[in-house]
Amino acid sequence: MAFTERMATRTYVTGSAVSQFRFVTFDANGRVNHTATLGARADGVSLGSSAGTGEVIAVAYDGRVLVTAAGNITRGAAVTSNASGQAVAATTGNVILGTATEAAVSGQVITIELRRDGNAA
Repeated sequence: MAFTERMATRTYVTGSAVSQFRFVTFDANGRVNHTATLGARADGVSLGSSAGTGEVIAVAYDGRVLVTAAGNITRGAAVTSNASGQAVAATTGNVILGTATEAAVSGQVITIELRRDGNAA
């Protein structure tokens, strides 16, 4: 069962439409967008959604947070972002963004322990 715990958040303005529970990055203007590259670094996870540019959403940057899985993930696996900001199992060369606290199938919202160190797998 997915849950949040010890979560640290901040609010930001969006630079594009953002879906809930996705890995996000900040653009050059400090606006929130989905992580757009498989295995890339992320700045946090969106806790809400927005229809477009200029809306305010909360972003989690620490703690146990909810993310949407884009494929099968085993409990305890290192996760990274796909090109749509969804969680996938990390492979060699990917930046690790967290550890899955439960198993997942594609489309499922799961809890991860968000990591800020971003070491490559």
